Amino acid sequence: MKLGIVSDIHSNAAGLQLAFDAMGDVDEVLCLGDCIYEYQFSNSVVALLKERRALVIQGNHEEVFFSPAGARARERAGLDASLMAYLAGQPHRRILQLGGKTLMMVHSTPWEPRGEYVFPHSARLARFAEADADFVLYGHTHAQLVRRMGHVLVINPGSAGDARDPSNGRLLSCAVLDTTTDEVQVIDYPDPRFG
Repeated sequence: MKLGIVSDIHSNAAGLQLAFDAMGDVDEVLCLGDCIYEYQFSNSVVALLKERRALVIQGNHEEVFFSPAGARARERAGLDASLMAYLAGQPHRRILQLGGKTLMMVHSTPWEPRGEYVFPHSARLARFAEADADFVLYGHTHAQLVRRMGHVLVINPGSAGDARDPSNGRLLSCAVLDTTTDEVQVIDYPDPRFG
């Protein structure tokens, strides 16, 4: 099974569309959270994810938007109530069973309290080996990572909408995971907003 993986879109619909194009033919699309940006809801991004029937989780930006602090932002004109309800209904993590393998989707960490930034150089990355899964997919840092920690293949696709990773020249990125072979392809592409 081939899985297309995106994270941290941050309301960049054009970046997400390029990710879909770059992934090619995949069986499922997984979104690891932060598809919106702070108090800016994006009808376009959420509609694209919904149309692709992506498996979506919430990140810290969704948590803030749907919290009491986001009440005024949710009242802005032009926001699609059905798309807001769709995103509000997504979980903070998903565990999938795929061909005898377990895949965990989280935004930041498999452990609680969630929210920690675990960069590729962090010693805390070793804790991902504690997860009861074959694959752990996470975002939050905007930094690409494909690394085996114990029995767990840990994957961070980088950001499909807000490039911050100096290791790839601050390009946007997504990933494709083949769950049969455990091969991961990370795909870099320029942000279309900056031509």
